[in-house]
Order: sequence, then structure tokens, then C-alpha cells
Amino acid sequence: MLNPFIKNRSYLILYMAVWVMLMLIQTAILNYYQDLKLSASINDAVVFNGILAVIGFNIWYVLKFNLKDQKNTFDLIVNHLLAAIITISLWLAAGYYLLKALESGNESYLSFLNQSLPWRAIIGSFFYLIFILIYYIMLYYEDLQQKMRVETELNSLVREAELHALKSQINPHFLFNSLNSISSLTVSSPEKAQEMVIKLSDFLRYSLSHDRNETTSMKRELENIERYLDIEKVRFGHRLNYRKAVPDECLQSDIPNMILQPLFENAIKHGVYNSTEEVLIELRCAPSAEFLELHILNDFDPESTRTKGEGIGLKNIRNRLQLLYQRSDLLEIHREKIVFEVILRIPRNKK
Repeated sequence: MLNPFIKNRSYLILYMAVWVMLMLIQTAILNYYQDLKLSASINDAVVFNGILAVIGFNIWYVLKFNLKDQKNTFDLIVNHLLAAIITISLWLAAGYYLLKALESGNESYLSFLNQSLPWRAIIGSFFYLIFILIYYIMLYYEDLQQKMRVETELNSLVREAELHALKSQINPHFLFNSLNSISSLTVSSPEKAQEMVIKLSDFLRYSLSHDRNETTSMKRELENIERYLDIEKVRFGHRLNYRKAVPDECLQSDIPNMILQPLFENAIKHGVYNSTEEVLIELRCAPSAEFLELHILNDFDPESTRTKGEGIGLKNIRNRLQLLYQRSDLLEIHREKIVFEVILRIPRNKK
């Protein structure tokens, strides 16, 4: 794994800038307070800080691949002590012999160099602790980001699985009803049975082709709904009447695929099934800046048996909307005297 200073160009520039600043500060201190020659002060600052910068850069790999995963606290402390001793010894030895060669004729500097080794060892220990602290923070942040990415991917997979599960509960329910109707029509009206098989085939083809895509245009979804209603009209004849008021702006908007069919199925189940008269199912669309608001209304007989709860279709839609948009206020149900209304709001600014 690459050093974080390599992966992030801004970090690398900052790292280099800090060491250049330290070299300038050390040069000024040695030249002004220790009365060393400017050339000797520059050599001392560049050599010791340059070697320490290189060593500090490579401490990352020692920490990442050897010390990071050790669970025993005592072993971790001992290993860090050994690593610190080896690191500081290498730094002091390399800097000492290199500067001794560069300043071989400067007796005053060589005397200073020998006397400075103890406090340089203390400074080296301090820098080692700083390196370790910074790298541990980076490792913690990196692990946290990795866990967040994994959690996001898992949540996405769970969400996708839940959505597919909800869809799979809807399609077989409609298929079961349609096949029962086809079975009945094969005896009483073979032509209608054939027509229903063709329309059912087109409907299922649309459903399967959109299985992997979560949204589609309102226009295509509406075409599929009208195909569905054509199938149901074969069964119910004049008892099923459909009307729509959908402006062009709605037709171009995206909505979750297969979201309307359970609503129309619910309208037929609780309206047409329980009536011997003509039942009107109406679709209205009211676009706004925030929502695409859909109203599905159907006549129903208030004297017929009223089912308890929402039913699997409406529950599934409510769950799908919650998964897709993280909101629980997008589906409303209103029951008037003879009209049942479902209001579906589709956010238009989904991220």
C-alpha cells in the first residue's frame, strides 16, 4: 500500500514544505546562536533534516506491514522502542559520518557535532513519536473510510435485494389472476383468451426488461398500465372504465418502474370486483417543482365488505418509496363516500 504522502499530492507538498522550513530554522539557529559558519550551518540542517525526512517517510511501511496488526500492547511497545532505537541510531550515524566528511577541516564544527549527539538523539525520539502519531491517525482514518465504503456497499446490496423482493411479490399475484381468467376464457371465449395471452406476454416482457432498472419514464410506465387495463377489460368488459388527465410535462418525468400497476390492481380489486355497474378509474398528474403528484381514483361500493389494512400492493409501494427516497410521506390514502383515492408523490430532485 502506498504511503499517504504519495497518494495525496497536497500531503506530499506539505510534507516537503515542513522540512524545508525546519532546515531554514535550524540553519538560522546554528549560525546565530552557535556561531557556526553559514556553510556548516546549512550542511548540518540539510543533512540531518534530509535524512530524517527520508527515514520518517519510510516509517510508514514499517508501521503498516509490521506493527499495525499486533494486538498485544506489551509487544507493541517493545517493538516500537526497538524500531525507535534502530531508526535514531541509523539517522545519527548517517548524519554524523556524512557531515564529518563534508566538514573535515572545520575543527570548531566537528567539536560541536560531537557534543550535539545527545540532544540530537532526544530530538530524533520526539520526531519518531510525531511520525507514529500522524501515521496512526492516517491508518485509523483509512480504516474508517474503508468500513464506511463496505457498509455503504452492503446497504446498497440489501436495499436492492429488498426492492427485488417487493417486486417479486407483486408480479406473481397479477400473473395468477390473469392465468385464472385465461383458463376461464378458453372455454367461453377462445378469441378473448388468445387476445389476453398476447397482451399478458407484452406486459411481462416490459416487466422483465425493467427488472434491473429502478426508474423509467412516466410515458412508458403509462403505456404499460394501459396494456394492463386492456388485459383486465377482457375480463370485466363494460364494468371497467378508464380516464386519464396527464400533461406532457408528466410524461417526460422519471418514476419507479412498475409502481403504478399495483395501484390500478388495487383499484380494480376493491372497485370493479364488487360492482355490477360501470366503475371509473381515473389517473391525474399534477407536476410541481418538488414532486410529481399522481392521483389514482376509483369508484367503490361503500356497502361492500371493507378490507382491513392496506393490502400487500399498497404496503409494497410504501416500502419501495421508503427504500428509494428515504421518506415515509409519499403515499396517501383517502376514502370518500363512494370514491377511493391514492395520492402518490414522486420526488423530482432525487440525488
